[in-house]
Amino acid sequence: MPIIKSAKKALKSSSRKKVFNDRRSKVMKSTIKDVKKLVLDKQSAEARKKLSEAYQAIDKAAKRGIIKKNTAARKKSRLSRLVKNTK
Repeated sequence: MPIIKSAKKALKSSSRKKVFNDRRSKVMKSTIKDVKKLVLDKQSAEARKKLSEAYQAIDKAAKRGIIKKNTAARKKSRLSRLVKNTK
């Protein structure tokens, strides 16, 4: 545990930020899973609609530094390829 006052404040703020980051990460992962599930169920029209939500979640995570920019690009690329090949 921190002893110095500024370290205590830093601990509080980092724990608050962790909650927001965990929530954003969970939203991103769940939307990606939803898109993959729709693709497996052969529901390509609904998967395309959900794809934009997944893009948004991935971009927000990359913007906040939860994932890196190239990781976000890779995830979006793989998802779009998956949806595109479903017919």
